[in-house]
Amino acid sequence: MADTTFDERYRAIAARDARFDGQFFTAVRTTGIYCRPSCPARTPKPQNVAFYLTSAAAHDAGFRACRRCLPEAAPGTPAWDLRGDLAGRAMRLVSDGVVDREGVPGLAARLGYTPRHLHRVLTAELGAGPLALARARRAQTARDLLTSTALSVSDVAFAAGFGSIRQLNDTVRAVFATTPSDLQRRARVGAAPPVRRDGPPIRWCGADPATGAAGTPVLLRLALPVREPFDGVGTLRYLGARAVEGVEAADVTTPGTPGSPGSPRAPGVTARYARTLMLPHGPGAFEASAGADVGPGRVVLRLELASLADVATAVARVRRLLDLDADPVAVDTALAVDPALAAAVAAVPGIRVPGSVDAHELVVRAIVGQQISVAAARTHLSRLAAAVGTPWASTIPGLTRLFPTAAQVADDDGAHLALPTRQRSTVTATARALADGDLTVDVGADAASLRPALEARPGIGPWTSGYVALRVLGDPDVWLDGDVALRAGARALGLPDDPRALAAHATTWAPWRSYAARHLWHAAAAAARSTQRRTR
Repeated sequence: MADTTFDERYRAIAARDARFDGQFFTAVRTTGIYCRPSCPARTPKPQNVAFYLTSAAAHDAGFRACRRCLPEAAPGTPAWDLRGDLAGRAMRLVSDGVVDREGVPGLAARLGYTPRHLHRVLTAELGAGPLALARARRAQTARDLLTSTALSVSDVAFAAGFGSIRQLNDTVRAVFATTPSDLQRRARVGAAPPVRRDGPPIRWCGADPATGAAGTPVLLRLALPVREPFDGVGTLRYLGARAVEGVEAADVTTPGTPGSPGSPRAPGVTARYARTLMLPHGPGAFEASAGADVGPGRVVLRLELASLADVATAVARVRRLLDLDADPVAVDTALAVDPALAAAVAAVPGIRVPGSVDAHELVVRAIVGQQISVAAARTHLSRLAAAVGTPWASTIPGLTRLFPTAAQVADDDGAHLALPTRQRSTVTATARALADGDLTVDVGADAASLRPALEARPGIGPWTSGYVALRVLGDPDVWLDGDVALRAGARALGLPDDPRALAAHATTWAPWRSYAARHLWHAAAAAARSTQRRTR
């Protein structure tokens, strides 16, 4: 019997189909090289080809990265959000840097398994164990920094998570068959990278680089690859509409009219979204831009970090926040089958479901936002952040403080939340459980266990647990029963707005109901804007 998966992947590489970049890697036995599916090189014979789900598996099998198609620069694999199994959960935590910070035992403990069992499962499912997967992550980070910034090789080694320059050199030779200096030299001699390092030379001012304490912030600019189509402006506008004052800032501009709101999808529109965040080695901030001034297929990211060691983690969290590793063609193709959604998909191709940079923060925001409008939730959260959030003097305009930690929210005891008593109690009790470790919510959580654990708490229902799964875990198939905005969007698109009837219709959108919800929310917002214009 023929291997259907092999045949499908071989057809993809024969067609040089960029939609599959990052979803699997093609290794060629006769050359010892692995490539992305869209590599422009001559298609190898089937008998000389092997496919791997991860670059780490290709590394472990003895292959090196192609210098022509640069497979390490491809967008990430969308399967890690689609998969709720142990392998998918593990990969989300590996991407967040857990292996580098806590080792394999720490990763296994978070997932509830022994290190030996975890290694066995990952090797069987992905072709590589946790150490190899973490090594591949460091190699990718190092390549990005060597080719798109002016950091020294020693700074790159530290930023990518290597223990020494020698480890960096050994890994780069094994993966890319070259040296870090050669990678830098080729990037400077060839076509200049579109984004270079921003800001003054790094000065640690006597600080310990491992902590970044009291040191000058590290300022970097990077270009993040994205699968097209990509509704970048719409994604950043979604986050901007929910921005907490001082913690987040956003704007949309059109050519010749700086600061003008413009039409969200008009030609020439560029969106910017910035926020502060707490990272493993200290506080930081970022600014993401997408749209006309940035160009297709990428997001420009400006990072402000307390420590170089947080570069990879910050990038991973931004990618999750903006859902950059989604498979938009698969989503759009599936949703467009429904005539009620076809026009919406055509109008907004590549829509994304924003994630979160901080799981505990998202839980607090979800509880506060229960049964109130986006604008009201933003007001309550801004008041809370202003009262108890830690000040942070960012160089990025509009950012002045960090969102409160779970412990800070719990200690405030609802004093700065003008909510009903029951809801304030839910916020405080849940924040305390998060701070004390009695409730675990992170990107590696099991959705099947997380949602019941949340709903077991007084004041938390299916809407809130579903919203947390959607934003924290990146679950692509969440439906929020009874959501007022979803019902409004359904009416705008000619769908039934009765909760039961709408939920029944939504089953036809599985496994992409989270993305269908974004289309309905967008339709609701467009209808509200139209009504406002008519009543002026």
